[in-house]
Amino acid sequence: MNLNSLKEKKKGKLFILSAPAGAGKTTLVKMVTKELSTTISSISYTTRAPRPGEINGKDYYFVSKQEFERQIQLADFLEHVKLFNHYYGTSKKWVNHHLDSGKSVILVIDTQGFFQLKEKIETISIFILPPSLQELRRRLETRGTEKPEMIEMRLTEAKKELLLASHYDYQIINERIEEAYLALKKIILTSLCKE
Repeated sequence: MNLNSLKEKKKGKLFILSAPAGAGKTTLVKMVTKELSTTISSISYTTRAPRPGEINGKDYYFVSKQEFERQIQLADFLEHVKLFNHYYGTSKKWVNHHLDSGKSVILVIDTQGFFQLKEKIETISIFILPPSLQELRRRLETRGTEKPEMIEMRLTEAKKELLLASHYDYQIINERIEEAYLALKKIILTSLCKE
């Protein structure tokens, strides 16, 4: 058996990354998957409408409520939740395919999804915290993708999520994106070096 075939058979690791909306999780994951070619971000299924600039199959798989519920019945999801009246879920087949091919997968999921998986499968879990709720509000308002009432709903949800951060293996405060990125990269690289 040569070294290449040994390398191919090594299974990837599963990371869970959660954060309130606006804490910077999407930016951080894009940065880390761009630099670390052995990592890939999961693409969730959702029933919400695409935001401006989002692409089906790249940012999310956008499906109808009926299609999502059909996939629930078929047990296609590793985890799924209903949040702000929309479904979100992670494809079991998609994750297993990438793990089996040697890629480490970062699941960008909320705290409900994390607790569904916490005891079921081996993962490394990371929670991204904003420096403060005031800063989180500012970031949500600045990105300009949601109406004021949705921002208030997100902030209410964020308060609940922040109380759960201690259940994760690691917590990173994203005050400066470069520092948060270095902390995230270190956690991932350290985890990948462990057998």
